[in-house]
This record gives sequence, C-alpha cells and structure tokens, in this order.
Amino acid sequence: MLRALHLLAACLICIPCVAADWPQFRGPGSRGVAVGTSALPADIGPESHVLWKTELPSGHSSPAIVGSEIFLTAVRDKEHLETLCLDRATGKIIWRVEAPHKTLEQIHGIGSYAQPSPAADGQRVVAMFGSSGLVCYDHDGHELWHREMGPFNDEFGAASSPIIEDDRIILCQDHDTGSFLAAYDKATGQPLWQTDRAEFSRGYCTPVVWNVGGQRQIVAVGTLRVCGYDWNTGRELWTVRGLSRVNCMTPVVGADSTLIVAGWSAGGEPGERIALEPWADFTAQYDADKSGTLEEKEVGASVALKTRFTQCDRDKDSHVTRAEYDEFQMLFDKSQNAVLAIKPGASGDSSQTHVAWKYDRAVPFCASPLWYDGRVFTIKDGGILTCLDAASGRPRKSGRVTGGNNYYASPVAGDGKVYLLSQRGTLSVVSAANEWKVIHSAEFGEEVYATPAIVDGRIYLRTSGHLYCFGPSAGE
Repeated sequence: MLRALHLLAACLICIPCVAADWPQFRGPGSRGVAVGTSALPADIGPESHVLWKTELPSGHSSPAIVGSEIFLTAVRDKEHLETLCLDRATGKIIWRVEAPHKTLEQIHGIGSYAQPSPAADGQRVVAMFGSSGLVCYDHDGHELWHREMGPFNDEFGAASSPIIEDDRIILCQDHDTGSFLAAYDKATGQPLWQTDRAEFSRGYCTPVVWNVGGQRQIVAVGTLRVCGYDWNTGRELWTVRGLSRVNCMTPVVGADSTLIVAGWSAGGEPGERIALEPWADFTAQYDADKSGTLEEKEVGASVALKTRFTQCDRDKDSHVTRAEYDEFQMLFDKSQNAVLAIKPGASGDSSQTHVAWKYDRAVPFCASPLWYDGRVFTIKDGGILTCLDAASGRPRKSGRVTGGNNYYASPVAGDGKVYLLSQRGTLSVVSAANEWKVIHSAEFGEEVYATPAIVDGRIYLRTSGHLYCFGPSAGE
C-alpha cells in the first residue's frame, strides 16, 4: 500500500512512472553518468530549480535510488547509525532504522560513521557501517539479515561501499590489518567466498564489475596496484602495478571497455617524493630509549612519520618495528601518483602489456575519475579540472574551476555537462568538452562529501544537512 501511494505521488509531481534507477555509489556500474536522456538544468543552486529539499542528519554517503524510493545512511545525535528511506517524489522521510553496534569506530577528523553509500535493488537495501557491518533491509525497512563486522583497524574509518550484482553483494574492505574482498549471498548474507588482501593496507576503493569477453571480473584498487578477481571464486586473475601507496578512488569502465584507474597519495608526486632513511640511520636519530622499536613520541620531528605513525604501525601495538618500518619505506619508494587506462584481456602481471596510457599530472586524491563522451575528467584538490582524451590519454585542457579547495564528491555528468562539488559546498557546472568552460557556479553554504545522483532529468544532491532534488522549473 505504501509503495502504491508513493507511485501515485510520483505521477502527480510528474516524475516518470517507469523510473530509472541509481542503485549504488556513482550509479549503474559506478560510472557517474546520468541515467536517461532528459535535459538537465545547468543553473541549479539553493534557490534555483529546487523541486524539494529535505533536512537530514549528518553523513557522507551518496544516495541510492530504486523505483519510487531513495536510500541514504546517516548519523543521528552523533551516535545512532541509521538507514533512511525517502519518497523520491516529495523527499519525505518514509522510514528510518538504526543499525546495532557495540562501539563506534575511530574516524578521521572530517570523517563520518556513515561514509559508505548503500546499495539497493528492487527487493533489498544493503547498508555498510564500519562499526556494525552489513545490514540488509527490505523496502519497508524490515531487517532481513545482519553480518557483523568492525570496528576495523584503521583510524580513518570504513568508506568503501557495497555493490549489488545479480544474486550477490560484493564488498571490499582494505584496512591496516585484516583486508579482504568478499561476495555474499544477497538473500541470506552468507559468504560465497572471501579473498584475503592482507598485503593491502588502508584504502577506500569501491569495487566495480568489468565484463571482459563475456566473463565478469571484480576490480579493486589497492596499495600500489589494481587487481581483477574471478567472479565465481574471488581468485586473483591479473594485476597492474604503478599506483599510489594509498588509494581512495573507484575505477570506472569506459564505453570502449577500457578500465580507468587513478591513485594519489602524499610523497608520490614527481619532484615531491618522500623517502625514508634506512632503519639504522633513522633509529640512530629517533630511537631515544634504544629499545629497538619506535614510539610515537619519538618521531615528532620526522616529516614522514610525525603524522603517519599509525599508518606505519600496522598492528596498532603503539610500537613500530623494523619490519613495519621497512614496509613503509618500500611503499614510499614504489608509490606512483597516476591515472592509468588498462586494456581488457589482462592475465597475470600485466603492468608492461595492458597499460594503454598513463597520465601523472594533476592526479586527484579522493574524487574518482569520470569517463564521459570519449573523455576522462578528473578533479584535483584545489579545483584543478583536467580533461584527457579517453583513447590516448592526451591532455585536452587543465585549469581551475570555481571551487578552489578539497574535493571528496566525485564528478558526475549528463546532458553535455559535468557537475563538480567542493568540500566547502561550491558547485561548478562545466561543459563536457575538450576545451571545457565553467557555465555556472553556486554556493550551498554547507559542506559536501556525497556524490550526486542524476536520474530521469533530476539531480539529487546531498549537503552536510540536506538532500536537494533539482529539476526543470514549471513550464520548461
């Protein structure tokens, strides 16, 4: 009955009765490209083209949209982990349910306990909380199953989102220890397989499914390399090396079936590399108590370790051993900040055979690359937007957009436009062209971490305090 009423409301407010879906982070296939061919307004803003606006509790997750409903996660009153369902036509909150947890995980200073985005299909909604694990609900908010996980060994918290593909849920969790990629039965939550990724330290990539030669692979980017895994078993099929020591971005499969991956971390920039001294030299300078290990109070003057002690201390016992230090030194030595295009058909170590092109300037940190209309767009902190030719990697234009600070929301595109949102809430809309131009900008006055959804001519944009729905004004 509830769903019928929602559908009736959608018809009255002119949202198409047969609505398309945006079922996961960055939409179908995590591509970030509008679903449908409807025209999209360029000049959106807090007071322009707003169809509805709903106040929300805080959270960084991006909306998942299926049928007449929108799903989000949030943190209420700083401690309650919630999954919310909103009516797509009106923005009204239909239901909210709290995920159980024993303790809250540690998170980054600007982080959230609701960082992973939910995924949904026509029957189920799956939410991921680092303090709770995976929780599956039906579309009326009734819990179907709960798979406990976390808190994970990572003081930045969990951020990788689950995806739903056919009968299974795919989840990657890379942390300083206990990293894994797993497939779960969508109906029961029981594991179908789990692949150990212990070599990979903290990372925040949401995996994607890549169809190669009629066979599905699961692709996940991690420490220094990207891997493809067998759909049925989780066995690693191929890898390409040459990426950063920490990876926050989700890859994207272009319309030409090329895989675009990117990775950036401090110390991997050409001309700005960080190198650690050999263990003996470093401990001679910093191991004040001559214990043979390093403690956080001892490395306060080290440029490389003073803010990265917990990353180096993988097992979190408050002591850095030689083995941990040597591994951290290796990560800095091999880290490469780059955007890579990978050809389909890789097998084994394909670092030398399947990289179609590499671009190592203006590489973004958190915002995932966008493949749109034969071009790859990336947005780097500082508001540096770069357009690359998708076939050759040749740069077309790189320049600054209006919002000149950090970017956590990934770019999305549709109707010949690319929509970009900075952390401070500055919107820039640019033409999706080789020589792109800023055609509109707006200030939302609230921080933005979530990636917008674009479906059926509507733009769903989450700020730190609200969810907006934008669309054509009456008569357009």
